[in-house]
Amino acid sequence: MTSLRAGASTAWDRAVKSVRAATLRAELALSEIPAPTGLAPFAIAFAGDVAPHPHTADPEYGTGRFVLLYDPSSPAAWSGPWRVICFAQAPLEVEIGVDPFLADVTWSWLLDALDSRGAQYIAASGTATKILSTGFGELEEQGDGAQVELRASWSPVGGELSSHLEGWGDVLCLLAGLPPVEGVSSLAAHRAARD
Repeated sequence: MTSLRAGASTAWDRAVKSVRAATLRAELALSEIPAPTGLAPFAIAFAGDVAPHPHTADPEYGTGRFVLLYDPSSPAAWSGPWRVICFAQAPLEVEIGVDPFLADVTWSWLLDALDSRGAQYIAASGTATKILSTGFGELEEQGDGAQVELRASWSPVGGELSSHLEGWGDVLCLLAGLPPVEGVSSLAAHRAARD
């Protein structure tokens, strides 16, 4: 039992070192936060906020959370010992928020970003939600608004884990309206493809 526990701890230590060494876009401010408890024996979590300019700390551009879980018992629902749970949210222009393909494009951005970073994974699942709102009463001055929200999870495979955090960071920046990095297509490209 002790050798199993030591082996799990060693694998976890390597994973933590890997994700902490991730190379992220300069516009993404990342901080380590307390991980949720009770989901797995090992967990690490990060919060990210998109700031398009280095001296801006305005999370209104986009915000998200990334959690890496490790359970050496390999829960059946995970299809392996590792699981990523993530969230990303950003405001949109209303014209983009009403696009009927927005949810599909958002999900494809995630998969494209993971693939472009070389992240290997199985059992991906999630939701992409578009939120439209209109202010009334005291909030009437806000007018119409829109947001996109991505909640996803997948099971990393292979030993390299930093690419999963990097891919999530790329998606968060895309949702916040920043230009794509190489290998990830833009919303405009998806629109052109369906026209």
